Amino acid sequence: MNDDTVLVQKPAAARRLVLLFHGVGATPQNLLPLADAIARTDPTAWVVSVRSPEPCDFGIGWQWFSVRGVTEESRLDRVAAAMPQFVDTVREWQRQAGVGPDATTLIGFSQGAIMALESTQITDRLASQVIAIAGRFAQPPKLRPAAAVLLLHGKDDSVIDPRYSIAAADRLASMGAQVDMNLFPEVGHMIDEGIVDRVCEQLRTA
Repeated sequence: MNDDTVLVQKPAAARRLVLLFHGVGATPQNLLPLADAIARTDPTAWVVSVRSPEPCDFGIGWQWFSVRGVTEESRLDRVAAAMPQFVDTVREWQRQAGVGPDATTLIGFSQGAIMALESTQITDRLASQVIAIAGRFAQPPKLRPAAAVLLLHGKDDSVIDPRYSIAAADRLASMGAQVDMNLFPEVGHMIDEGIVDRVCEQLRTA
C-alpha cells in the first residue's frame, strides 16, 4: 500500500470496508472530513482514504491517470490502463479487512469517482455499492452494474458537468440497475455538508 494512504478506522472485527478515492491532483487528506464522518456513522467499518498511485503531472498531488490533453476517446484508454491497479488495490484492502465484495463500499470524488464507476463495468464484482461524487462514467455504461450506484453531483459543477450524472442515472435505470441520484443546488466541484450527510445516510440504510 502507498505510505500516505490513510487508514482512518480499523475495528477489530470489520462489518464493512469503505474505501475513498480522491480526485486528480489531490491527496487522501483531502477526503478526511468525509472519511471521519463515515467513521462516526459506522464504528464497525474499516474506513480508508486511498492515495492514487502516480504523481500528478500538474506538479501537485496524485492521479490514477493523466488528464493532460485528455479527450473523450483517450479518457477511456487511460482509465482501462489504470483499472488493473485499481482492482488490485481494492482486493488488497479487502484481504486486510477480512471482507469480500458484499461488504465493500467504494466512494470516489471526481477522478476517483470515474475509477469507481468504471469498476462496475468489469466482470469481477468489486463492491456492493459505489457512491460517485462529482464524477462520470468514461463512456456510457454497457454492463448493468452488480453494485448499487449512488450518484451525487453539485448543480453548479463547472469541472464535470452534472448532466453526466443525470444521463448515467437514466441509462442505469433503463438497464435495470439499482441506482439513485441527488443533485445539490448551489454546489460546485466539491463535497459540501449536504453531500457528506447524504453519504452517511446511505451507509446507515445500506
